[in-house]
Amino acid sequence: MARVVKVFRTLRNNWKKSTFAVCVLSYGGYWLYGKHSDSLLRREACLVAREFGRQEIAPQERLRKATVILNPAACSGKANNLFEKNAAPILHLAGVEITVVKTDYEGQAKKLMEFMEQTDMLIVAGGDGTLQEVVTGLLRRPDYDTFSNTPIGFIPLGAQNSLSPSLHLSTDNKVKNITSATLSILKGETIHLDVLQIKGDKDQPVFALMGLRWGAFRDVAATISKYWYLGPLKSSAAHWFSTLKEWPLVRDVTVSYLAPSLRPLDSSPQKPPRPDLLRRIIRRLKNYWNPPAEEPPKVEEPEKWEEKQLSTLELFIQTHNKNPVQRRGNDSLMICAEPNDFTVGEFITVGNNKEKDPTVFTKTSTKLEASACRLQLPEGASGFYNIDNEEYEAMPVEVRLLPRKLSFFISAERREELLSQTQ
Repeated sequence: MARVVKVFRTLRNNWKKSTFAVCVLSYGGYWLYGKHSDSLLRREACLVAREFGRQEIAPQERLRKATVILNPAACSGKANNLFEKNAAPILHLAGVEITVVKTDYEGQAKKLMEFMEQTDMLIVAGGDGTLQEVVTGLLRRPDYDTFSNTPIGFIPLGAQNSLSPSLHLSTDNKVKNITSATLSILKGETIHLDVLQIKGDKDQPVFALMGLRWGAFRDVAATISKYWYLGPLKSSAAHWFSTLKEWPLVRDVTVSYLAPSLRPLDSSPQKPPRPDLLRRIIRRLKNYWNPPAEEPPKVEEPEKWEEKQLSTLELFIQTHNKNPVQRRGNDSLMICAEPNDFTVGEFITVGNNKEKDPTVFTKTSTKLEASACRLQLPEGASGFYNIDNEEYEAMPVEVRLLPRKLSFFISAERREELLSQTQ
């Protein structure tokens, strides 16, 4: 008992050191527990991958080949380590023959796509910037139709991974997100995603999977990191300081757009049975003696563009890829514009919400569906667009929807969750 009393007396007399020691031990325990949990996640994923690797293949079959475009600079330079520890072992255990191509500088992924050879699957390991470069480089190829059916896997290694929640169940654990995304590639379930083609007057087109963002909220979002020292108040502070420099932050833009096109029915994967030989002979004889009349060539009607003047704080041209399994009657992109009559308080509140999800708009916003649109900025206007979270100089552009252009791997669990949200 005397020894216990002595310990408590020592702790009381050295309470500062004792408090510091408790904090260090608590943090150390939490860190070790996190490392142990990550190891269990990797082990569980590798066990699943090993079952894929044990599956027998026919003598005439070969191992699946995958080309991995890896951006080592993603996630503050941690992407290479994250890939080697969490994704590469899963792919190797599953018997996938992978070729890893690492990028050395910004924009290199676009050039690498020009020389990519045919592969069974294309895997993008990085963030929004890497994915956008790969998609742009792929669709700029003259023979892009050859690769448009190649399934694409996205392993989220970047600081921003906007497409990942559409394809995989997202958590706060990065190891869990990476292993889940890699396993979804092995399971092979795919979905077709829309693509936006964004073209200026001179440059080659840029392609986006999520959308184009322009306006005051985008400009403020680019400055939030400067106020890191304010902790959870940095977003509110950035929006408030921007109103002190200039108010109102209204942008005028002329939007011309085409009506959305009717979405064709999905073609059945099963081909109709071939008629027997006698029926084929009779049909050919009929066509020989009574050839079908040639149909006159269809005259294409001129495109009917509608024009709308908008005064807005934020403009976002986005795809429906946030929920790619949603059943829609039209193939369309969405033009969303926030109103121009926000108060300073509303501007800060809405800005904080957009920091979490920039695709969310208020109830009073203007929303238009279109198959294509043109943005005409006022003369002398400056600023920047965010195209899939990558910064581009603002200029007049034409945005066209390429419906269901590319095929991406999706997890079955995420597909079911998205389907339940649409019901």
